[in-house]
Amino acid sequence: MTTEPSPAPPAHAPTLFSPFDLGGKATAPNRIFKSAMSEVLAEDGVHLPDEKHARLYRRWAEGGAGILVTGNVMIDRRALGEPGNVVLEDDEHLDRFAAWVEAVRAGNPATQFWMQLNHPGKQTPKFLTKTPVAPSAVPLGAGLEKAFAAPRALEEDEIDDIIRRFATAAGLAKRAGWDGVQIHGAHGYLVSQFLSPHHNRRTDRWGGSAENRRRFALAVYDAIRDAVGGDMVVSIKMNSADFQKGGFEGDEAYALIEALSAAGIDHIEISGGNYESPAMTGAARSTREREAYFLDFAAEARARTDVPLAVTGGFRSVAAMESAVAGGATDFVGLARPLTIDPDLPRNAAADPDYVCDVGRPTTGFKSLDTMFMLAITYYETQIARMGRGDAPDPDMSVWRTVFATAKTLGKAAFKKRRA
Repeated sequence: MTTEPSPAPPAHAPTLFSPFDLGGKATAPNRIFKSAMSEVLAEDGVHLPDEKHARLYRRWAEGGAGILVTGNVMIDRRALGEPGNVVLEDDEHLDRFAAWVEAVRAGNPATQFWMQLNHPGKQTPKFLTKTPVAPSAVPLGAGLEKAFAAPRALEEDEIDDIIRRFATAAGLAKRAGWDGVQIHGAHGYLVSQFLSPHHNRRTDRWGGSAENRRRFALAVYDAIRDAVGGDMVVSIKMNSADFQKGGFEGDEAYALIEALSAAGIDHIEISGGNYESPAMTGAARSTREREAYFLDFAAEARARTDVPLAVTGGFRSVAAMESAVAGGATDFVGLARPLTIDPDLPRNAAADPDYVCDVGRPTTGFKSLDTMFMLAITYYETQIARMGRGDAPDPDMSVWRTVFATAKTLGKAAFKKRRA
């Protein structure tokens, strides 16, 4: 029995290296989208970008990505997701943020630079926050209870304050020269918590129905749009699914896309998972056997919106990236960990259609140690730190260097669950 070959994409299909116009507000020189990874490079107690951030992002800009998105910039220094987060609350040190933008411009003036804005909600470890806040007083499970304190439910005025903080940070990013901002609405952080039926058990206007649960995400978007005006790109990163019982998924996810599209969002990045079920690190995959974890969801989303989409998670080969873009399910290919191993990936991919960047799965050989030190994340953070110092990534670096570096940096905190 023979099978018919898949039809070739039409000659006019977009390619990975064709430019993309984001509604006249910005033009990305290609479809490679560097997705957010927390850099954890900021000096403790200062939480500002410095020369390490500048070196790192200049290096990525030189590599040729069309859009670079920062790691999560926190909107409230009282609510950090991890040590080393950057915080943007006011204009006291806005020159530091402007210098960050200038570093990217020096690396590649065509590269778009977006700031990801975030509030962790209850996904902040005990050693940083003794009493975190969340939509409802629902603690994290899946073995995270010892490392993350049970949250208290947010009061109405606190919700309003957080919405204002998102808007303030976005307005400051525009003043500092950023091309766009992205709301982190995925991976179990606060916006994602509001969307989840499991984590949001409120009975007021912020919960109790799917429409009410998405009210917070839409209110954050509206406030940001008011702060930055109509000429700046505003994006959101959202889950296709939380991959946990009773979580955000399916019809609610598609309804959010439709609501955001109607509200005027410029770009949507699709990912999945949270701390309790970290699909975004490869712990879970979408139903179809292919490189990208969330491409099937994106294909369905494409039928419901004309807003540009990015899919992040799993892409490794140029062939799969080209196929995803040409097939129309996504407009951008989101990459994270591969760019910590090969910051020149975009240029290498453009030169070689057979290029593959397989990041592998770092391990000490002891599952308990891998989990304790979050090697699926921290190994790549170590590569980020190398670039921040001005060194090249080391694809052959021993995982034990990450273990020792993490232990030295965090001390006792290294032995607690930190992030996913």
